Amino acid sequence: MAPAPSALHRLEIVEQVGSTNGELLARLSRGEALREGDWLVADRQVAGRGRLGREWQDGAGNFMGSTVVAIGAGDPPAHTLALVAGVAVHRAAAELLPDAAGLTLKWPNDLLLDGAKLAGILLERRGDHVVVGVGVNLVQAPKLADRQTVALADIGLAVPRDDFADALARTFADELASWRSSGLHQTVARWTQRGPVVGTRLVVNPATEDRLTGQYRGLDPAGALLLRLAGGADRAIHAGEVELLRNEED
Repeated sequence: MAPAPSALHRLEIVEQVGSTNGELLARLSRGEALREGDWLVADRQVAGRGRLGREWQDGAGNFMGSTVVAIGAGDPPAHTLALVAGVAVHRAAAELLPDAAGLTLKWPNDLLLDGAKLAGILLERRGDHVVVGVGVNLVQAPKLADRQTVALADIGLAVPRDDFADALARTFADELASWRSSGLHQTVARWTQRGPVVGTRLVVNPATEDRLTGQYRGLDPAGALLLRLAGGADRAIHAGEVELLRNEED
């Protein structure tokens, strides 16, 4: 039985918006008070986007939503909210699957199902607030030239959008509280439990240099990805695009 909806969060459902992230950023710019724990969820996004300016397909029936976190003086670094969101999305999706073994977090902000992208996360900061946007393929997956994608409907699961929204609001609130009370080390550990197997071969395209190939060695205490290079040295990756390689790929 699914957990009961939480009274601690509110879901605001809108029929259409440019993007849920963009709308919350605009509200912050207008000085509106936004309550932590509330989510803006759209039936349609006409200007949705992902990392690096990529478009995020409308995907009617999919989950497209955003929430706001107010950064306090004692909080861990704001960018590590990507790890918080990743664990929360993994937990919410895992509750729906008869076997969650195929779910894997891919640093910094994707959730994979059997190697195909199921969900993505986008963080955008405005002053002392971070807007956390999440897109999950519930009923249909966008066709992307550079990666495989999957929806829960493709594996025979019919998940009502609002049910998923409530589950994610609950798991995100849990993980955010842990991030604040237990510290970043706990969030890193929880992400690592859900990430790739240590030794998985990766290609990393850092923002300012040529691509690197190596083995995944986990995350460092600050949440950076650790890549073991061919010479045996471990390199901390703080930003970049990551691709998991199959054994037969170079």
